[in-house]
Order: sequence, then structure tokens, then C-alpha cells
Amino acid sequence: MQREGDIRIPAGCSVSGIIDKTGARMNGEAIIESIAVMHDRSNGLGGGFAAYGIYPDYRDYYALHIFYESTLAKRACEEFLERHFDIVECSNIPTHKVKEIADEPLIWRYFVAPSTAKLTEGDLDEREFVVQCVFRINATIDGAYVFSSGKNMGVFKAVGFPEDVGRFYRLEEYEGWCFIAHGRYPTNTPGWWGGAHPFALLDWAVAHNGEISSYDANRRAIEQYGYTCALQTDTEVITYIIDYLHRKKELTLDEIAAVIAAPFWQTIDAMPPEEKAWHEYLRVQFAAQLITGPFSIIVGFENGMMALNDRLKLRSMVVGEKDERVYVASEEAAIRIIEPNLDTVWAPEGGEPVIVRLNKSTSRGES
Repeated sequence: MQREGDIRIPAGCSVSGIIDKTGARMNGEAIIESIAVMHDRSNGLGGGFAAYGIYPDYRDYYALHIFYESTLAKRACEEFLERHFDIVECSNIPTHKVKEIADEPLIWRYFVAPSTAKLTEGDLDEREFVVQCVFRINATIDGAYVFSSGKNMGVFKAVGFPEDVGRFYRLEEYEGWCFIAHGRYPTNTPGWWGGAHPFALLDWAVAHNGEISSYDANRRAIEQYGYTCALQTDTEVITYIIDYLHRKKELTLDEIAAVIAAPFWQTIDAMPPEEKAWHEYLRVQFAAQLITGPFSIIVGFENGMMALNDRLKLRSMVVGEKDERVYVASEEAAIRIIEPNLDTVWAPEGGEPVIVRLNKSTSRGES
């Protein structure tokens, strides 16, 4: 399997996202077309997509997408899954041979429910149980990597340019209400299948353009709370921080943005008293979750999508709207290619989250 040390071609990164606020489902053609416009930002060492609402028939089950480097790894992982989950369906993920995508591992998906006996035995809620199982597989079963573990969503990624990855996974055959995409240039981390973006845990999926200079500090801090960073990418820690702050500390997405892209102290000092006190609390209480370095991220979640720049806006990001659809991309051209007649278009400020949720009347994955 090719690693970044074997080939390094200077390039950039690109992100793109589309969400329909009504929950109306679209196929994957548009997101492939959008990310393909930014081809020159990638170098073929990583590309991928996350799609929401694509498994309506299995909406109540966790969809585990897993890479295997050998049949031995597959056998060991499936033995683990059978001990910890009820497996209602499993198969290899359909792909289409694309000459640009090579050295592919075995790629399987499993629709599962946590074993009631195991939940009772461990006195865990089911989401924490799934997280712990994902970490155990990734850290202890050599050659097995769970790269997607949410409900009614899935991540599809590989070593390659993103448009080739989309065709490889036949993304045009899937329908969902939200898609996010990434074209990757690995900076300080290996270019390999498990380390391509988006990076996911449960329903969270993160596509990231930039470089996390605080990665080591963030990793050491988040691992104190039971997270295991095993997939050799700085974006892994962003996903875990978001999950920790939301699922375990019950912060809102606005508050999470104020933690990971916190205002500077001089900006906080100039705020009205109540707002100042709250931001001071977040900065002090969650100092270890502050992310430094240039970044723009798109975050998919159970019922929406969030876009966020670092506080200095060192990476580009553009947002466009047309009727009930919201588009986010590194470049405006990536939005205009699929929706030339936008109602509005703007560039968010540094640290300003753009949060889009499904309409309240829409349940997960339904049109």
C-alpha cells in the first residue's frame, strides 16, 4: 500500500458540501462534479465523500464500513463483530473498476445493532459501546480499519483523486440529503486508504483543508477521555474533539465552534459582560480542545452540516444558497458549476460557524 513517503507532490486540499434542508434526497453526481473542479488542489493521495440519508431501509442500524488488508483480518474482525453485535446484513461495498484507483483493500459494510447482553454487561449506552468497539478494532485487529460507523450514512474514501474515488464507489447510484467531499494533499500524515478524508465516528464526518499544528497536544488531551488515535491523520483528532464536546459534555455546535476556533483573548475582553463570561469559561474549561493552525472544515452530522474556518481565516471557504439547498466549498467555482444561479453567496468570517439543519418536520433521511 502506497504511503506518502514514497511519493510527495506539492498541492493543496479541497472541501465541498451540499445539503437540502427539506431532506429531499439527491444522487451523488453533483458532489462529484463539484469536487472535480478543484482537481488541482489534490495530488491523488486521498479523496473521499460522506453521504447522509443513503440507507433508509436500515436507518435504525449502525452501518460499519470496514477496510481489510487481508482475509485473515476480515475473519478476525467478523468474529469480533459476531460477539458484540447482531448483524442484520453484510456485503462487500459495490465498486466500479477505475484504472486510477489501485491497490484497493477488501471493502465491506455491516448493518448492526449492539448486542443487548453486551450492553448490559458493560453498563454502556449504545453509542459509547459502538465507539469503544470501533477503537478496539482499529487498535487491536491488524489490517482491519472501521472508517464509518453512523446510522443512515456512510463514508467512501480511497487513495486517489476525489472524482475517481466517487466513480470507484459508484456514488452516483446513492441518494441522500447531504453530501460532503474532500480532495486531499496529506501534509504531515501518511497518504493511505484509512487516513483519507472524510474522517468519521458515529454520525460525525469531517472533511478538512489545512494543517493542525496543535495535533500532538490535542491528541494527548483527547486520549485521556478514552479516545484512541490509531489512523495516522490529524483530522482524526478533530472528529474526536467534536464528539467529546457534543456527546459527552453536551455543548451545542455554536459552543463547539467557540472552543475549537476560540476568539482571541483581546476579542473576548471587548465583548458584553455576559457573552465575555461565557467565552472565558469555554476558553479555560476546554483549553486543550482549542485547535491551532490553518483550517477550514465541513462537518456532517445526524441532521445537518456545519462549516467552520480557523479564527484567522487562513483557508478559503465560500457558502452559497439556492432555495432550500446550501452549498459550501473551498472555491466559489465548485458551487457555481452545479448551481450557477445562487440566491446568495458569501465568505464566512474566521471562527464564524455556518450551521445548517434539516427542517424540523423532516425525519432522518426522508423526503
